[in-house]
Amino acid sequence: MHTSLECSLTGEFHEPDRLQGLSRAGKPLLARYDLGALSGWTPEIVRSRRERSMWKFHEVLPVNGLSEAVTLGEGLTPFLKCVERGVFAGFGDLWVKDEGFNPTQSFKARGMSAAMTRAAAFGVQTVALPSAGNAAGAATAYAARAGIRCVIFVPEDTPPANILESACGGAQVVLVNGLISDCGRLCRAACDRFGWFDLSTLKEPFRLEGKKTMGYELAFDLADARGTDQLQLPDVILYPTGGGTGLIGMWKAFDEMEQLGWIGSARPRMVVVQAEGCAPIVRAFEQGATSAPLFPNARTAASGLRVPAAVGDFLMLDILRRSGGTAITISDEELMQGVGELARFQGIHGAPEGGAVWRAAVRLRESGWLQPAETIVLFNTGAAVKYNHLLTCDDAVRLDHTDPEALVRLESSLSGTDFL
Repeated sequence: MHTSLECSLTGEFHEPDRLQGLSRAGKPLLARYDLGALSGWTPEIVRSRRERSMWKFHEVLPVNGLSEAVTLGEGLTPFLKCVERGVFAGFGDLWVKDEGFNPTQSFKARGMSAAMTRAAAFGVQTVALPSAGNAAGAATAYAARAGIRCVIFVPEDTPPANILESACGGAQVVLVNGLISDCGRLCRAACDRFGWFDLSTLKEPFRLEGKKTMGYELAFDLADARGTDQLQLPDVILYPTGGGTGLIGMWKAFDEMEQLGWIGSARPRMVVVQAEGCAPIVRAFEQGATSAPLFPNARTAASGLRVPAAVGDFLMLDILRRSGGTAITISDEELMQGVGELARFQGIHGAPEGGAVWRAAVRLRESGWLQPAETIVLFNTGAAVKYNHLLTCDDAVRLDHTDPEALVRLESSLSGTDFL
């Protein structure tokens, strides 16, 4: 269990034993733990546990014990080495952490598990949040698990799968004719008016805590892949970035692991990947700014990247610079190309956000920023099934099963392809 909540800007401590939103300075609060009291907690203990979820790290999560967790088995997602084949040739040590295998098919499950756990502990009756898609489905599922009512504010062009997921799960869906930033303003006003608890990204402390478990898992995943007990971190992490809790959370996990004595001071170079049509962090990074103003007229097919302003902007920019990382944009056309390449060459049915980080890796290798021998990890943050409306099947061959010449027609259609 955390022992305090610290303002990420001023360092001022806030009371941990009551519901908290932003700090008194209007910035995200970070949960702090008495890591010195955990000297007997070791990687060997974590490995020996039978718990099949992120809660095997419960010592650094907001609970006194596993029995308090609101869980659907989130975390412990696949860590896959990419086969050097086709367009993936030349990457000698490229890996994908596939968050599409979470219970609600995105990394959002981790954050909602932790946030809903804490909300339930405080007796919250109703939560509300804005979402570009996947957070809505995750909040709905974990609220249902906890017996908490859930209100979702989403742009009206949110992927249908996300809207239906929330409606089916019993949430009250509110469709807004605007962006997630517009949804956020309405959500805040509704929370003030109706007494709901605001579960918006980084506007409560614990979604970050759930997502930081990606950093803990990554260190174990890479060590297991290397066949060693010593926890490992990669040279580079590419992360698709909207609100930024995944990036910020992993960086926090690395700091905690160093304080625990599990890893040293070396850190991966962190890479923010955003869509060309919504790139506030990339623009601010390129301009040398310490904060990112609202990105005007935000648009992208990757709904998780369509976040025109992020409350954790200053934290992300600081992480990029401290790690020696960078920030890059990818067009919608190219990120959808990446979705196809991951599926065809690796068997990974990733979200557009996953396609974006893969194509970003290609670009950075071509520029020389990435070296072929480096250990590189791509985070695919969701599953393509949530984006079926963006996928096509133009190459399908149609046959009449009563036609005696059906196979002749099939042969003709496949002529000149790799299938014949």
